[in-house]
Amino acid sequence: MSWNRRHVLSLADFTPAEYDTVLQTASSFREVLTRRTKKVPTLQGQVVANLFFEPSTRTRSSFELAAKRLSADTLNFAASTSSITKGETILDTAKTYLAMGTDMMVIRHKEAGVPQAIADEMDRLDVKVGVLNAGDGQHEHPSQALLDLFTICSLMDVEQPRSTLLKGKKIAIVGDILHSRVARSNIWSLTASGAEVHLAAPPTLLPKEFAAFVKESDPSISRQLFIHWTLEPALIDADFVMTLRLQKERMTSHLLPSLREYHQQFGITRDRLKLCQPDVRVLHPGPVNRGVEISSDLMDDPVLSLISQQVTSGVAVRMALLYLMGGGKVG
Repeated sequence: MSWNRRHVLSLADFTPAEYDTVLQTASSFREVLTRRTKKVPTLQGQVVANLFFEPSTRTRSSFELAAKRLSADTLNFAASTSSITKGETILDTAKTYLAMGTDMMVIRHKEAGVPQAIADEMDRLDVKVGVLNAGDGQHEHPSQALLDLFTICSLMDVEQPRSTLLKGKKIAIVGDILHSRVARSNIWSLTASGAEVHLAAPPTLLPKEFAAFVKESDPSISRQLFIHWTLEPALIDADFVMTLRLQKERMTSHLLPSLREYHQQFGITRDRLKLCQPDVRVLHPGPVNRGVEISSDLMDDPVLSLISQQVTSGVAVRMALLYLMGGGKVG
């Protein structure tokens, strides 16, 4: 397995070989996490700084645990208690952590492009610090899409999860696609893996421009992406259904009549899954608005729902990313 990326900022230019490198590496770390001693000295002596300028539970905790499982030292940043409140710039904050000996920075910010700007500054300084995008505005969330890919592929082959397993599979992504960085990253990863991706949402949450979303990518990768403004066409014969949170905090105008009406038209329930393949599985990146995007009973179903597996997969996948970026060796 080869890896030449210093930064992971977007999945738009990821190759199938890179996806498989992440999947195979995550699979090896999943085994580590089942041991009594869930730790390897892979990144011992390295420092991972989690710079979260936006609230997060799953992603932040997952990256912190992943770094600790790899024996790295961690530095955790919270904007509300930092010098940002005194007027310090984001780049100066990043350079402060650089001066503390940071080797990798995990960045989340409400504005798109911040991780890229920090990565550009690290490259300008020629300090060989890796930057990992943990979610930026309405741009991307690469590690979430990679853990979703790992969850799905592991379900189909737990021993050898690989992207080619998705060839010909129909995957529906339902919900607030307009504001979703998770959806954008998943579109790249799933279509590159050969899946047929169907987006479904009200027109206010799914602009028609999304039909051309993948046309800007590598022409050597054939991608299949379809949009629907009603739910049923996306669900018919779907193998997997990924429902997304309504991001009310990002909505600056009245894009929906009501949450009740949204659930009636686009909420995922057991009855609606009858349109899908008999062995369909449901995913949600979290946090979940129960009874809005998905019914509570379906969310908690131990067979149909992969939501808890997604959280578990997150640690292994983020261990894999930190390992690959840090150039560590498993001891």
